[in-house]
Amino acid sequence: MSDQKYRKFYVDWWELKTSTIYGGVAILFLIIAIVGGGYWLYKNDWVIQSPDDETPKNAAKIVSYEGDVRVIRVTTRKTERVIKETYVQAGDTIQTQSDGRVQVRMIDGSMLSIRPNSTVVIRDSKSIFGGTSVRVKLDDGQIRVKTEDQTESSDNIVEVKETENRLSSQTDASFDLNDKADRGEIRISRGSVESNADGVKTVIKEDEFVAVNNGKLSAKEQLLKPPTLSIPENAEQIMTSGTSKSISFRWKKPLAGSNFTYYLQVAKSPFFVSDKIVIEKTSLSDTGYDSGELSAGTYFWRVRASSNSGQTSEWGEPARFTIIKQTSSAKIDVESWEVEHLGGSLYRISGKTQPGATVRVSERETFARSDGSFLLQISSRSSSVAVEIYDERGNRGQFNLNLKTGKAR
Repeated sequence: MSDQKYRKFYVDWWELKTSTIYGGVAILFLIIAIVGGGYWLYKNDWVIQSPDDETPKNAAKIVSYEGDVRVIRVTTRKTERVIKETYVQAGDTIQTQSDGRVQVRMIDGSMLSIRPNSTVVIRDSKSIFGGTSVRVKLDDGQIRVKTEDQTESSDNIVEVKETENRLSSQTDASFDLNDKADRGEIRISRGSVESNADGVKTVIKEDEFVAVNNGKLSAKEQLLKPPTLSIPENAEQIMTSGTSKSISFRWKKPLAGSNFTYYLQVAKSPFFVSDKIVIEKTSLSDTGYDSGELSAGTYFWRVRASSNSGQTSEWGEPARFTIIKQTSSAKIDVESWEVEHLGGSLYRISGKTQPGATVRVSERETFARSDGSFLLQISSRSSSVAVEIYDERGNRGQFNLNLKTGKAR
C-alpha cells in the first residue's frame, strides 16, 4: 500500500519537473531575444541614451569643434578650453581663436556655427509655455544659425549691436560684426528674419542682405554669393620637376553682367591664420591671378567678392591643392591605429605616421604632428572608410580602415 503511494508521488513529481524545464527553456529563449534585440537597437542608434547627469537643464551642447575654442562659465567666471563635447548654458561666453570653430546645438534644435576669431554670449536658453526661448549675442566675428521647425511660442533671436533679429522656422542666416569698425552684416540664404532696430521692424527675406551701421539697417540688397572656384580644383595635385611652381588661380563671377572686385587669399593652413598666408591680394578686377613661384607643399585658397554698393560676400569654401616635387615615391605606413565611436555616425580616428604628412578621411583632413601622431573626427554611416596619406615628395599610403575593429589593410 505504502509502496503504491510512493510511486504515485514520484510520477507526479516527474511530470511537474518536466513542465518546469519546458517553461524554463521558453523563458530563457525570451530573455535571449529581448537582450539580443535591445543590443541590436543600441548598436544601430535606435536607443536614446540618457543625458549626462552633470548637464544643467536647458543647456545647449557643443557637438563639434576644431582648433582653439574656449568657454567662459557664467557660474565661476573661469575659462575652459574645449577638449571634448560639452554643454553651454545661459550666461556662458564662447570664444574661438584664429584656428578655432565650433558648432552648438541649441535646445530648439537649431544649429549655431561660430567661425574663427569670434565671441558669442549665450543670453538665453530655456523652455517656456510649450516652446523655447533661445537668444545669443554676437560681440565680434561671424556666426551662422540654421533653425528647424518652431512652435508659435518659440523664439530664436540673435543680437547684433543694437538690433534684435528673430529667425523664423527653416531659416539659414549668417551674422557678421566687426567691433572695431562698428559695422554688422546680415545675410539670409533661406527663410526669413525679422530685424528690430530702434523700434523699426524690417523683414529680411531669402537671398537678401543688409548692413548694420550705428544701430540702423541699410537698404536691402540682393545677397551676393561667393565666387565659384575653378582652378586649381579641390584636392588637385600639381607636379613639378623643380622645387617650386607658378600657379594660375581662376574663379567665376557670382552674378553675370555685374562688375566686382575680388579678394584672394592663399595659405598653408585651412584656417588662414595670418602667419600662414602666403598670398593676399585685394581689389582684383579680373577673375584670375597668376602667382609667383610657390614651393612644394599643400596650400588652401579662397576668394570673396565686393559689389559697387559696398556689399562683400562671405568667403566661399576653400579649395586645397598640393605642389609635389617629382621624385621616386615610397609608401607611407601608419601604426597605432585607434578608432573611438563617439555615438551615432561620429568617430574619432588616430594613429602615427610620417611627421608632416597629410591624412585625408571622408573628405576631412589633417596634418601629422612633429611626432607623427594625428587625430581626426569624421562622420560615416559605413563600417569602413578609405584613408589616404601623402606628403610633398609624392610619397603616399592608402588604407581601408574598419571602424568596428580599428584594423586597416
